[in-house]
Amino acid sequence: MKKSTKYLVLLSLLAFPLFVQAADPGIPALTMSTDPDGGETYTLSLQILMLMTAITMLPAGLMMLTAFTRIVIVLSILRQAIGLMQAPSSQVLIGLSLFLTFFIMAPVFNTIYDDSVEPYMNEKIEIKEAFSKAQLPVREFMMAQTREKDLEMFAKISGEGDIQKPADVPFSMLIPSFITSELKTAFQIGFLIYIPFLVIDLVVASVLMAMGMMMLSPMMISLPFKIMLFVLVDGWSLIMGTLASSFYV
Repeated sequence: MKKSTKYLVLLSLLAFPLFVQAADPGIPALTMSTDPDGGETYTLSLQILMLMTAITMLPAGLMMLTAFTRIVIVLSILRQAIGLMQAPSSQVLIGLSLFLTFFIMAPVFNTIYDDSVEPYMNEKIEIKEAFSKAQLPVREFMMAQTREKDLEMFAKISGEGDIQKPADVPFSMLIPSFITSELKTAFQIGFLIYIPFLVIDLVVASVLMAMGMMMLSPMMISLPFKIMLFVLVDGWSLIMGTLASSFYV
């Protein structure tokens, strides 16, 4: 009896889309109308499809086109330098990196909303123009953080030798150049953060060797001193302030 009921429910679920389709012929998937000036206007259903497709790329865009990469790498190096493998947890570091990214990128996001999203929602511009205007503040932010050496490297690889101004740099070249520069900057900041903790490890290891305590782990002794140093200098405020100011120097 239970098995027959299960089959009946399954058949009902499979047949439900057919009933819906019979009751409603649906909206055309693709409809384009030509404007008097020669332009093309897409239907709302196609615009929603394009918007949903763009939303699927948001995680990759958030990680690769914003300040997120630099922040999360620096915080990961900081955790390793202190010697705490699980505190703060990876979830905490990612959440902290995410909200600090929103803080740093707030001017860019506000510009995108004022120049692109709001006019498009008010039907003052078309979707193509909205996308073009949305790229400008992101491009300016990325260009400000990208090294010329990295741009020249990818320009040489791609064969683009006639770039005269930043506006001529294509996004396909700007994105890898920006990511390469962000990785280099993140590791430079991480190296500077690592040095004080490394000095503490060396001092503790030398003292233990001088005392003949070969079997005692230096990491276990140096960990409280590194935590104390980080707390006394107000390390979290220094790290957050340094990361935030590094994008607008």
